[in-house]
Amino acid sequence: MKAIDTHRTIDAIWRIESTRLIAGLARMVRDVGLAEDLAQDALLVALEKWPEIGIPDNPGAWLMAAAKRKAIDQMRRQKRLERKYEELGRESESQGASEFDEVLEGDIGDDILRLIFTTCHPILSPEARVALTLRLLGGLTTSEIARAFLVPEPTVAQRIVRAKRTLTEARVPFEMPEGADREARLVSVLEVLYLMFNEGYVATSGGSWLKPTLCFEALRLGRILAAAAPGESEVHGLAALMEIQSSRFRARVGPSGEPILLLDQNRALWDHLLIRRGLAALERAKQSGRALGPYALQAAIAACHAKAGTAAETNWIRIAALYDALSRVAPSPVVEINRAVALSMAFGPEVGLEVVDALAAEPSLKEYHLLPGVRGDLLAKLGRNEEAREEFLRAAALTRNERERSVLLNRAAECSGHDQVPDSEGSS
Repeated sequence: MKAIDTHRTIDAIWRIESTRLIAGLARMVRDVGLAEDLAQDALLVALEKWPEIGIPDNPGAWLMAAAKRKAIDQMRRQKRLERKYEELGRESESQGASEFDEVLEGDIGDDILRLIFTTCHPILSPEARVALTLRLLGGLTTSEIARAFLVPEPTVAQRIVRAKRTLTEARVPFEMPEGADREARLVSVLEVLYLMFNEGYVATSGGSWLKPTLCFEALRLGRILAAAAPGESEVHGLAALMEIQSSRFRARVGPSGEPILLLDQNRALWDHLLIRRGLAALERAKQSGRALGPYALQAAIAACHAKAGTAAETNWIRIAALYDALSRVAPSPVVEINRAVALSMAFGPEVGLEVVDALAAEPSLKEYHLLPGVRGDLLAKLGRNEEAREEFLRAAALTRNERERSVLLNRAAECSGHDQVPDSEGSS
């Protein structure tokens, strides 16, 4: 039992430290693929040693030290980078734990931004850039990334492998780009942070509704990026969106970790400091004088909810109009699903159902649980309970998040007049 607890602790530590570890190593070895390999090697050493010696007082520094030793060993075997080997060798002999702390904590924001811009290099396809960065910085599994992209898992795995190989073969420098080069990569960087935040906000799989660490890491990086690129409207738009969404964390789960949907949340629990920060960032996005981009539009939608004292006071007509604008700027099936919800709240469920039904043949939504989930909700509001029940059951079968599955099964039970619908997969 003790070994099991230790391994769980190691897993939790790894999720917290892996991004910083890989970023720090990438700065040293100038190769993101090698940095990830070294970090994984350090994790294996920890899995072997920590059950025997206990968890170190500073696990991040311990992992960095282990990874650096692995790097030195590899350089010795390959008989290359002799000068760097000597430098790293001297560092490993002379550095104490406090200096390792500096590597991990001192300039780590810059290291992580360098890593983001490196993995978003134009030499990679846009899909590969986002997948690789989510893997290295977000700690997402290939399965989670596949769900975020609505593509098969083997496709994502191939993208990541090829991307690391391409960066290595092209000897892409580990640095912050300047000028036009930075602007060209900014679109991918913002997409990475957006998807990272979304995965934390509603986890695609597992037993938790939220992954707050992932959200706060995306938000922290967004703040750093906003400070580094103050003239970029969409940078401020994304920062605003993440600030406002983060304000709801305390209200989004119940005492047992069960999800609480937006309209049912206790708004007194919302973090009004984060809301103020988000609204201020949205104003900075508007000050550019340009038409609002997709992130700023989503932030404007979030601001409508944040400004409403109660769910009943929500300006759904404005939200529907903002979704109309978003569907023109960044059209996608997922945007259409959300637009359908807004239209149903503003003008009635039959209006939203018409939009949802038009998406039935969309191939990318075939395995996407939110489509039947939203359709079930609209059907239930129209009193078509049996049809709604079938849609909720279908959505429950598609989701990989246990908490979300439980909510959907309870909705199905309500439609059939039962207390609860049995879960065929055995999850509660």
